[in-house]
Amino acid sequence: MNTATASSPTAGVSTLARFALRRERFALPWWPLGIGALMALQSVSSQNFYDSPAKLAQLRATMSADAAIVAMGGPTRLLETVGGEVLFEIFAYLAIVVALMNMFVICRHTRSDEEAGRTELIRSSRVGPQASVMAALIVAVIANLGAALVVFVTAAATGLPVVGAALAGAAIAGLGFTVAAATTVAAQVFENPRSVYGAISASVAAAYVLRAVGDVGNDAVAWISPIGWGQRTYPFVDDRWWPLLLFVAMSAVLIAVAFALSRRRDLGAGLFGYRTGRATASRLLGSPAGLVWRLQRATVLGWCLGAFVLGAAYGSFADSIEQFLADNPEIAGYLTGTAHDAVDSYLSLTLSIIALLAAAYGVSGVLRARSEENSGRAEMVLAAPVGRVRWLSGYLATAMSGSALVLVAGGLGDGLAYGITVGDPLQSVRLAASALGYVSAVWVIVAVTAVAVGWVPQHAGAVSWLFYTYVVVALIFAEAFELPEWFPAISPLRYIALVPLEDFDPLVSLVLLAVAAGATGIAWAGCGRRDLGR
Repeated sequence: MNTATASSPTAGVSTLARFALRRERFALPWWPLGIGALMALQSVSSQNFYDSPAKLAQLRATMSADAAIVAMGGPTRLLETVGGEVLFEIFAYLAIVVALMNMFVICRHTRSDEEAGRTELIRSSRVGPQASVMAALIVAVIANLGAALVVFVTAAATGLPVVGAALAGAAIAGLGFTVAAATTVAAQVFENPRSVYGAISASVAAAYVLRAVGDVGNDAVAWISPIGWGQRTYPFVDDRWWPLLLFVAMSAVLIAVAFALSRRRDLGAGLFGYRTGRATASRLLGSPAGLVWRLQRATVLGWCLGAFVLGAAYGSFADSIEQFLADNPEIAGYLTGTAHDAVDSYLSLTLSIIALLAAAYGVSGVLRARSEENSGRAEMVLAAPVGRVRWLSGYLATAMSGSALVLVAGGLGDGLAYGITVGDPLQSVRLAASALGYVSAVWVIVAVTAVAVGWVPQHAGAVSWLFYTYVVVALIFAEAFELPEWFPAISPLRYIALVPLEDFDPLVSLVLLAVAAGATGIAWAGCGRRDLGR
């Protein structure tokens, strides 16, 4: 061991931090920008809708009476001001976005680098054993400060009070860094990135549930959740700064635990290693598609559970949508159809959002092919009698089948919760079937990702997520931002029937399936003609 490393566990941290920021220079800024876009949209919309104390009082009375709305939003005390109403609507979503940002940043520069062998290469130079973790935390701090600044500037620029805007930004940053510290601990405990992502995703989901339980029932339960801490700063209402100390204390404890654990394990290993496998492989692993499914089945299950919970949250609110729209007619502009169709209009909107969730899984599932290329594992698979087209098809088939399962799970949760409230158990079957009406549009998005992997592999991630972002904006924000009518023209969700509000159109679905098939053929052609890893 060289003397620099022995004398300073964090030697070289500044160089590693600059290197990590350079690696993140294209991907990382999109997270704060997305947070800012959500904040701007909700702030402008809420101030336009509730431009008088009477309207805000009516909204507060309506929302406070519905436990499902409170569970999805937060403490009803936020509804005392327009700025608080903005955070009631979107704080939980901003929390999830900033949590994912920190989870990916920390895991990418710790556990993923260890698994790929990059950390071992770096540690062979004059770098301390804790430098990689410290560098990742520095990047997380910068990312969270950027998110806080964007929230502050956006909220203040749209007319909300400056002090509340600063507190809202600080709460988001505090939550984000707490998740970063928790991810650092998980990176020491688990031996592969997928386990880290699973553990942190489950922790964020648990925090969301605890916050919801506390808001609906015992307020003390919400104080167990970091999301609850952030909301109980009450920006724009009471402007309480002291709950931010909880983020500081929890982050400090978690970072200390992470460093203690890192000294107790070998490089590349985790406290929990891989389980011993079977003596013989199953027949499923005899094909590339079977191997991909085996690697992604836990991920698919996680996405399905998330979609089911989200659908259940949406469905629990469906029975009260008519009264809610009657009390708040301005919001009816977001839904399609007449007042008589209010419930089906709302359900079709929720299924569209679940379709976006399914498409997000599909995009990430296909992009795993590129990750396998970069890691060198794809080369070992292709050394067997497996062609590149067949190899890519395994990822495409898993992504398409998995996205269909996510759709069904979301529709099932939506229908099950709605059916319980109205006493009709067949609603679960109806909405699960309705969700499948969106599968052709989702598969087009998945196929476009395959085209990017086949033809522009070095930029596949950027191209795929950029197209996905366009589809999200076209579906959710086009009307709110008053974008031109031609803008959503190439979004596949633009042409799909809004089931169950509208009747399923088999002809449109067949056309979209043909587009997906054509894009798949283009992807095969690109993958078959290029060199592996290029």
